[in-house]
Amino acid sequence: MKRNIFYLFAICLILFARAQVLAQTETPSDLDAYVARALKEFEVPGLAIAIVKDGRIVLTKGYGVRELGKSAPVDEQTLFGIASNTKAFTAAALAILVDEGRISWDDPVTKHLPGFQMYDPYVTREMTVRDLLTHRSGLGLGAGDLMFFPPTTFTREEIVARLRYIKPATSFRSRYAYDNVLYLVAGQVVAAVSGKSWDDFIKERIFAPLGMTASNTSVRDLRPGGNFVSPHQKVEGRLQPVPYMNIDNTAPAGAINSNVAEMARWVMAQLGEGAINNGQNGARRLFSQRQSREMWSAQTPIAVGNPPPALSALRANFSAYGLGWGLSDYRGHKVVSHSGGLAGMVSRVRLIPDMKLGIVVLTNQEAGGAMEAIAYHIIDHYLNAPSTDWISAFHGVAEQQLAQAREVEKKQGSARNVESKPSLPLAKYAGRYNDAWYGETAIALEEGKLVLRFSRTPGLVGDLEHWQYDTFVARWRDRSLNADAFVTFALKPDGGIERMKMVPVSPLTDFSFDFQDLLFTPVSGKQ
Repeated sequence: MKRNIFYLFAICLILFARAQVLAQTETPSDLDAYVARALKEFEVPGLAIAIVKDGRIVLTKGYGVRELGKSAPVDEQTLFGIASNTKAFTAAALAILVDEGRISWDDPVTKHLPGFQMYDPYVTREMTVRDLLTHRSGLGLGAGDLMFFPPTTFTREEIVARLRYIKPATSFRSRYAYDNVLYLVAGQVVAAVSGKSWDDFIKERIFAPLGMTASNTSVRDLRPGGNFVSPHQKVEGRLQPVPYMNIDNTAPAGAINSNVAEMARWVMAQLGEGAINNGQNGARRLFSQRQSREMWSAQTPIAVGNPPPALSALRANFSAYGLGWGLSDYRGHKVVSHSGGLAGMVSRVRLIPDMKLGIVVLTNQEAGGAMEAIAYHIIDHYLNAPSTDWISAFHGVAEQQLAQAREVEKKQGSARNVESKPSLPLAKYAGRYNDAWYGETAIALEEGKLVLRFSRTPGLVGDLEHWQYDTFVARWRDRSLNADAFVTFALKPDGGIERMKMVPVSPLTDFSFDFQDLLFTPVSGKQ
């Protein structure tokens, strides 16, 4: 009897162990239904998912459609803009050059780009290659982004040259503030050291070894009839397709287009600490294990805040930025992650190294809650974590944020003095204005109304509606921008215009519309 009980117990242990292994390798049984619900709840036309676990690709699959109102489905080969998930590729490109001894992470930037300058000469002298990737330069959040977003006519070289005119928001290396323009500088370092453009280096040294043959570094490579999504946005409350934005002039910060089949190979190499083919016999490397650890090491600490109550399980014990990757923890596991956002598309790559787990979610709508809910649902499955309705949680938080933004705008309206008038005749506000780093804008009086145009940004054309006193609201004619801005004029004692400042109207305005960093003054002789 005792022997039989022992055997029965042993069999139970084996069956339990096998069940655990299956739970750790198979995808969630309800994944398709969960994704379908997320698509509906967040109004996302299409998305694609990749899951990598224990050295193999477990899933690459598309859901929904490439474009609203059309039948072409999203599949594992459908291209999406991965936006700021590009940054990890730029960091990897530099890691390759470090491995080859051609640069050091702590080389001064001026060693490779002698003409590089920041506003503060001390920062110019001390800024290293490492600093370019760690969001601790002293620039404010998204500072300088208006030189590439919405699409501009600036070249990469012009954007780098104009950095010297952007005033810092904090002291050097004292605080985390996410930026894009210094990743462009990092890409220019890759070009200067390798003798190839950033684009060619990425294609030859990363895409080619990984077999990422469909991935590219520019929307110009998306040919009519190809397998790629249309971006989608809510424009004045209605979801619709919007054009791709060309950000070639800051490509190293966010211009890669890829699909989940190929992003899975990238994730495999990341989880393999740079090894291709999962480190098996004869495997090649993109970069060394040492550089992998460097990129995944905390470089800049980030303050840990309290998430909304519905997302309390996401409260981290630590948060930091590495080199091209964000670092935090979830349910006791280190997480290496990054998000990406472009007009009409958001994406998420999340790795849990000690679980050998990697997840990619690419979407063709700006609803970040969909990708986050799906990613955490998958992670919880592999961690055998308690079930959480992430869709409801993220959707509720998004609705709360929208309500709060509406309340802010309502208060702005109620505090407005509708009886006030501009200090000057409208024609006196017309003329050319210059900002040190952006350049010129022009205000013209057309059919009795003021119209603001940004000289290097064809899409930034706005009608100025009087708000109160000497403040107007720029209502951009391209309503998909979702970025209306207050425009305020300050006068000199003699009644002439001294300066013009701008701030976003809505707290939900994307941080890349860094209007608050602009200080326009009248061009001499025009005011």
